[in-house]
Amino acid sequence: MAAFIALLIGFIIFLGVIFALSAIKIIPEYERGVIFRLGRLLGPRGPGLFWVIPLFERMVRVDLRVITMDVPVQEVITMDNVTIKVNAVLYFQVINPNWAVTKVMDYIRANVADRADDLAERRRPGRP
Repeated sequence: MAAFIALLIGFIIFLGVIFALSAIKIIPEYERGVIFRLGRLLGPRGPGLFWVIPLFERMVRVDLRVITMDVPVQEVITMDNVTIKVNAVLYFQVINPNWAVTKVMDYIRANVADRADDLAERRRPGRP
């Protein structure tokens, strides 16, 4: 009986250590961790070492570095009826990690689609 109780106590201590170690998060200098507690936004944390309460808090990592993406080649007709192919490189950076997580579902894909639409609008035929 004493062996069973000792085994049970050892198992509970082991689970407690695993639970505590899973709560430690390390975020590098170029990222922020946006924390949600029970679904409510708490705000960004990091960089460095911090605790996230398991089962109550959720963390979403956001990269703050400059991101480069290629905009696909588009065929455009100029004002003098010449067809040209135009491509672009898009540079963007997240300034507010809270907005990048809460305002848009996928901020990287949304940014590329928005910029491609802007390129098409700027090169509309007949526009000065």
